Amino acid sequence: MKKMLVGVLAAAMLCSGTAMAAPAVGTEKQLDGLVKQHRFPAALSTTTEANGRTTSHSKGTAELNKHVPVPKNGVVRVGSNTKSFVAAVVLQLNAENKVDLDAPITKYLPKSINDDRITVRQLLNHTSGLANYTNYMGLDKFEEVRHRYFEPRELLDIANAHEPTNQPGEKFKYSNTNYVLLGLLIQKVTGRPVAENVDQRIIRKLGLKDTYWPTQGDQTIQGKHPHGYARTSNGVEDVTELDPSWGWAAGQIISTTKDLNTFFRALLNGDLLPQKQIDEMRKTVDTKGEMWPGAEYGLGIASSPLTCGGRYWGHGGDIHGYETRGGVTANGRAFSVAVTALPGTFQDTPEQAMKAHEAVLATVDSALCGAK
Repeated sequence: MKKMLVGVLAAAMLCSGTAMAAPAVGTEKQLDGLVKQHRFPAALSTTTEANGRTTSHSKGTAELNKHVPVPKNGVVRVGSNTKSFVAAVVLQLNAENKVDLDAPITKYLPKSINDDRITVRQLLNHTSGLANYTNYMGLDKFEEVRHRYFEPRELLDIANAHEPTNQPGEKFKYSNTNYVLLGLLIQKVTGRPVAENVDQRIIRKLGLKDTYWPTQGDQTIQGKHPHGYARTSNGVEDVTELDPSWGWAAGQIISTTKDLNTFFRALLNGDLLPQKQIDEMRKTVDTKGEMWPGAEYGLGIASSPLTCGGRYWGHGGDIHGYETRGGVTANGRAFSVAVTALPGTFQDTPEQAMKAHEAVLATVDSALCGAK
């Protein structure tokens, strides 16, 4: 069982486990199952049709042991979905002839890492082999680092202190370190903070009113939101407030299921990138068991098979208190779902945690296959 199933943003953005065929039931009933059967405190989702019409649902309680309605389209931490935003900016810089995808990252960030062979593309598609800093920073004792601020360079130092997992380009191995470097790349090339780049180039352009990159030191979630919960050494705790700086360009953004749909639709339909760069993003590598069967990883986005045929593109994110999953199909139908704990927080056994995780994936599959 990967650590992310028990409350840690771990090596894999989306943990192992097959996307199970979803029963032919509506989204509301599936959300109800996530709450009642799989014991997530809250579940919320948004479906966006090809014509842009949206429908949002929510089930459960926004605050554990209380009867607090879950705000439809409530704001949540979206973890590694941040990577898709960061990748989009890198591809925009590529389109502006400011970043060469196949140039070594040390061309832009000299001496940042010890291997001059690792390219920007290998960072984007997780084939760099760089050690994943989140495996070594003490997240297994989350209560000790929950309110600590981390500088991006400190995260990189943690990774550089450990041996690579493989040779550059050899295989897919998910590492949050890749996106810390990409965040630093954006800052070096533009001379502005990565958060500002994401805000101006994507969030404002698309009118994502409920999406933002928390400012330095901000441990809160702004706007109407359900509380998030995680299992720590002290038991299950409300971890809605935390310092997300350890996620930085790999996982710091806060958003909603509706805004995520808008973003992924725009990313794939050309509103953010020229077709050449979209094609580059869609060049995938085999995840070789790191994710579920059939999953492939491009440049900051993942391609996943649907039980009804075809594939969808998206990402997903796990951070203490919240799990999000979703994506968009070829015809423009998008769906995102969020639950207010990672699988393994409220489930009693690893098997139950895996079933809870599969139920989240099944909700995505069912909705994108046409369930109302």
